Amino acid sequence: MRVSRRSFLEKSALLAASAFTTNSLFNQLHAQQFEEAERFLRKDSDNSDNEDYWRRIQQAYTASSSKLIILNNGGVSPQPISVQKALDRYNAYASQGPSFYMWREMDKGREPLRKQLAALAGADPEEIAINRNATEALNTVIFGLPLQKGDEVIGTKQDYPNMIQAWKQRQLREGIIYKQLSFDFPIEDPEQIVKAFADAITPATKVLHITHVVNWVGQIMPVQQLAALGRSHGLEVLVDGAHSFGLLDFKISELNCDYFGTSLHKFLSAPVGSGMLWIKKEKIGKIWPLLGSTDPRSNNIRKFETLGTRSFPIEQAIGEAINFHNAIGARRKEDRIRYLKNYWAQKALEIPGVQLHTSLKPAFSCAIAGVSIKGMSPSELDTRLAGDYHLHTVGINWENIHCVRVTPHVYTRLSDLDRLVSALKQLADRA
Repeated sequence: MRVSRRSFLEKSALLAASAFTTNSLFNQLHAQQFEEAERFLRKDSDNSDNEDYWRRIQQAYTASSSKLIILNNGGVSPQPISVQKALDRYNAYASQGPSFYMWREMDKGREPLRKQLAALAGADPEEIAINRNATEALNTVIFGLPLQKGDEVIGTKQDYPNMIQAWKQRQLREGIIYKQLSFDFPIEDPEQIVKAFADAITPATKVLHITHVVNWVGQIMPVQQLAALGRSHGLEVLVDGAHSFGLLDFKISELNCDYFGTSLHKFLSAPVGSGMLWIKKEKIGKIWPLLGSTDPRSNNIRKFETLGTRSFPIEQAIGEAINFHNAIGARRKEDRIRYLKNYWAQKALEIPGVQLHTSLKPAFSCAIAGVSIKGMSPSELDTRLAGDYHLHTVGINWENIHCVRVTPHVYTRLSDLDRLVSALKQLADRA
């Protein structure tokens, strides 16, 4: 039967916003799976160790069947099947005629997506910009803040390199003063961190740059206390949430910061190359966009989305990642991933020669943990885990941090972590 042009365009328009309708790929592929899983949930329990439930969630990821065990979800995470298929569908759809289907049809899906991201973030949709990663989001603020020569910014040597280099570039070009604190993690006393920032503040200080979860070893920083400190001194507070959003159960508004940037391709499991910027509404007008805009002093958050041609399929497939995340629930997801980290880390602690570089207390870590073996460099340990045991981790050599970073996700099986512990024991015995 021949499909009319009108019918085709109507279906096309529906496709662009289908993640938030009853026709979503999540509903088609995973709804029944989740209904079955929820029958196994125990009342009055966080269900973090409920393998009957999590086994069904694992089946929604192709990564669960991979021969290579992915334990570097702190870099980028594999996506659930519904997100993979959404991206494939949007790519095929756009490829029929990108200039029409992307800009005239798929572009209609951005505002519904903005609203869903805002709901997830606990924010006003008019404070949410959709971009490509945390670097782009945070660099927008770093380069967009109106600072003068002699103004001070306080960050740390353990912040993410792309943000450090952005601040150093402003220092080199404009003469701002970029001060970096240094911490020896793990730290289980928030006041130690807050005091270090407080002691560094001078009358010239204008900005606090805070990493919510330190990517190297997973240390959770006391963002709320640091934001309160910044507010008491009239400072701007910028939070790097690359490793917290989609993992920890919080709302951005609860942090009391001014600016927040994140990647969505980590714990939210959205397509690679997706990110989000949040700016408090009254601060939008003062921030210059990173890329040129028709009205750079506008109070409209969309001025930060003038990125030129970009991947609309990636952007629209974010919606299916939100569906999947919401179906699990933020608190249940956080509890499970922390349980997985503690599962292997507590066993690793019992192995002679193995050292952990991350606190196991809930207030100070969740998914990420650093591990090392006496007598082995991080790169050697990383190479051996991959080559001998098919365990994908990442070696860390940054400032005073030297370890291998291990990061499970909801699709990670206990048997995968048992293999990791066994590998650490064998390697430690030979070291």
